[in-house]
Amino acid sequence: MNDIKTEKQDLETTHQSTEQLQAGLADALQSPAAAGRLEAICLRSSVGERQSPQQAQLTIEGGVEGDRWKSSGASAELQVTLMNARVLDLVAGGDRQRWGAAGDQLIVDLDLSRENTPGGQRLQIDDVILEVSEEPHTGCAKFTERFGTDASRFIGATESAHLNLRGLNARIVQSGTVKVGSEIRKI
Repeated sequence: MNDIKTEKQDLETTHQSTEQLQAGLADALQSPAAAGRLEAICLRSSVGERQSPQQAQLTIEGGVEGDRWKSSGASAELQVTLMNARVLDLVAGGDRQRWGAAGDQLIVDLDLSRENTPGGQRLQIDDVILEVSEEPHTGCAKFTERFGTDASRFIGATESAHLNLRGLNARIVQSGTVKVGSEIRKI
C-alpha cells in the first residue's frame, strides 16, 4: 500500500476557486459512458488516514476490505462510494496525491451522471458487481474542509445535481477483487 496521507496534511494545500472549477468542468465531463477505468482505490483505514492499494477485496458482508465502512454503521446502500476521477482531479487541483482526501473508495473514469448511472444501474469491475443506490452522495463538512467552500458549492450546486459531481453510492451484489487499471462497465 502507498500514498498514506493524513487529513491534516490535506488541509495544508491550496483550494481551487469557483472560477478555476468552472473553467475545468467541460473537460472533467468527458468521461466515457459505457465503459471506463478504475483509476484508484482509496481506503479509509482509520480516521485521518488513507491508503491507496493497487487492488482490494470487496464483499457483500464487509464492504471494501481494509475500509472502515462496516464499523461506521452505515447501511448497505452506502457500502461503496465512487467518484469521477476527472472531477476529483479538478477539485484536487491536479494533485493525485490528494484524491484520498475525498473519502471515496473507488475513483473511476466513467460518466456517473444520474442519466448514465441511475439508481439500480449495475456496474462491473473485474468480477465485482455493484448496484448504484438511489440515495444521492453529497458533500459533507469534511469535504469542505479538505477542498474548500468553493469546491463544496461547485459539487453540490442544485443546477448540476443531475451530474453527480460528488459521485454516487453503491452496494456490492457480487464479491470479488478489483485492481487499479481494470475496466469498469455498465451491465
